[in-house]
Amino acid sequence: MAFKEINLNSKPLSLHKAHINPEFNSKTILVTDTWDYVEMWLKRGSESKKKEALFFWQQARHFYNATKQLPNTSSPLTAYYCFLNSTKALLLVKSVNFSDQHGVSGYTKGSRRFLTNEIVKFHASGVLPALINYLGENQLVQQFTLKDLLYNLPYIHRAYDLTFKSSKELFIPVKSPVYVKKSDSYEAWFCAKLDKRYTNQHTINKLPDCFELDNGKPEEFIIRSKKRFDWKNGQQNNNLRRLSNYHQKIRKNLFYIYGAKMLWYIKRKNGINGYIEHTNISLIFAAMHRLSELARYSPNVLASHFDSNYNWLLSEFISNSLTQFIDEISSEITGHEFMIPGIK
Repeated sequence: MAFKEINLNSKPLSLHKAHINPEFNSKTILVTDTWDYVEMWLKRGSESKKKEALFFWQQARHFYNATKQLPNTSSPLTAYYCFLNSTKALLLVKSVNFSDQHGVSGYTKGSRRFLTNEIVKFHASGVLPALINYLGENQLVQQFTLKDLLYNLPYIHRAYDLTFKSSKELFIPVKSPVYVKKSDSYEAWFCAKLDKRYTNQHTINKLPDCFELDNGKPEEFIIRSKKRFDWKNGQQNNNLRRLSNYHQKIRKNLFYIYGAKMLWYIKRKNGINGYIEHTNISLIFAAMHRLSELARYSPNVLASHFDSNYNWLLSEFISNSLTQFIDEISSEITGHEFMIPGIK
């Protein structure tokens, strides 16, 4: 099937960081961090919701800065409140109702100190369920082990694999994630190239059912979404609306790692024990909440986790979650993409 990349503003139309209402028309924002930019963005609005959101955003920043100064046995508490308040800012901006409850809780199963015994429960109401609802995720009341939550986060997946060597690799790296259009039609879809290390049928078999191999260019090993959307000449506003709806569905299966380059991954689903169908943001929020509970109520238990063979994994989670979460929540609030300046 002959196809070509869709161009928007003289650039290929690529996958966007934001799940909901991405600003495909906007240029990438180059900033060392997003705190000042989002604060400026919130101040520009006259709506009362934005003014209220600004307070939570500024408070989240204070918790972020405090977290940088604290040891791992204390920092989960301030890190979680950074995530909580920045999430409230998002929900206020998007006029999503939420209660004062956190919407997540945890407990330790048994007496042995393992990540598999740290249980995290998602509730039906509160801040986390409101976030889940906004992102269009499954809203079932569920509970997971802290180990499985960490397994499902791409930015610490290498640390997880090195810690638990028997685990299956969950994330498949992809390149050039773009939207393309059939040459003689308005039929359009998402596609990406697989990394050379994964160009085999075994990888294809592990992809979510909504993806398939594009046999039109077998030498490039391109995968594509089975679903389609319409992209019609002369209908840019309608095209972007249809693209935004399509993108929201596709984005659930695609994850990125914050850094100097855009690193995208498809999350494997078939035949994977421990797979959780939630976004990075929800999983980070829930996992950090459990660690914050331990920091507040059972610091001796948290300390014992850091005395274990997975202490490096926990340290990587606490350290890297700050930048990953704030980058993602900043994109959701503004609809913009952010990258570090000065990097080619």
